[in-house]
Amino acid sequence: MLARFFWFLFGFGLSVIGLVFIISYLNLLSVGYNFKEYVNFIIRRLECWNVIIGFIIMMICIYKGGKYELYL
Repeated sequence: MLARFFWFLFGFGLSVIGLVFIISYLNLLSVGYNFKEYVNFIIRRLECWNVIIGFIIMMICIYKGGKYELYL
């Protein structure tokens, strides 16, 4: 149970880090990029993939259950 809680917090941390980068890269729109170029830039950045990886880790921790374990 404690290991699942640790992995959940780890996934949450990755998601927060990725979202901070995505929000900080919104400044590119004020420089002159259009939305399509912005999304193309975000897809190619490794630190922005932390959102997806963190979300997957959190979902695994929430929906993976044992016989006698409680869900988060």
